[in-house]
Amino acid sequence: MEYKIIGGSFPAISCRLQDNESMIAESGAMIWMSPNMEMSTRGGGIGKMFSRAFSGENLFQNVYTAHGQGLITFGSSFPGEILPLDIAPDREVILQKSSFLASEAGVSMSIHFNRKLGAGFFGGEGFIMQRLSGYGKAFAEIAGDLMEYTLDYGRQLVVSTGNLVGFEPSVQMDIRQVPGIKNKLFGGEGFFNTILTGPGKVWVQTTSISGMAASLAPYLPINNDN
Repeated sequence: MEYKIIGGSFPAISCRLQDNESMIAESGAMIWMSPNMEMSTRGGGIGKMFSRAFSGENLFQNVYTAHGQGLITFGSSFPGEILPLDIAPDREVILQKSSFLASEAGVSMSIHFNRKLGAGFFGGEGFIMQRLSGYGKAFAEIAGDLMEYTLDYGRQLVVSTGNLVGFEPSVQMDIRQVPGIKNKLFGGEGFFNTILTGPGKVWVQTTSISGMAASLAPYLPINNDN
């Protein structure tokens, strides 16, 4: 599989497949493809379906298989970037829920439970995140711009709620209270921040879907039945 990230504020990933190569994507992600691409929808059993639902994805996924050389393009659902990831048995990645866009057929997505209750309740990412394993290329949706950091052992990064994209399994995630009652109530950052401790890579985004929605809310028309 060869790929190219195209577009500007609303990026897309265009993939060229060889005969019998397949791509897996969330429903609604495909925006165009060559006519020799065959689509099939799969659930993968009750366990996998509920795993995807808990991790913020749809119950079903679409599998696109090329018959001959094929072309297929998947688009992001919000302004931002697309993060390509190389997944291997020693290079698994944990993502915030709803980040997964598409992948090669050798990549598996499962749920990742946050072991620490505090991080699950207050960290902004919840108990359940997405874990990508297996082997192949995967693509994640990013809100706004993307920043990548490599943390040495014991080094920490403080991330505002919702701006965490993902991290390698070697990174530890926890939460820390924002100090001071005035900071909590009037600082606009909430009561807690996410703390990431190395070693490993961390990906953060410059905005969040909830942040985008909150910014647009005052300008959206309000339905009035009267």
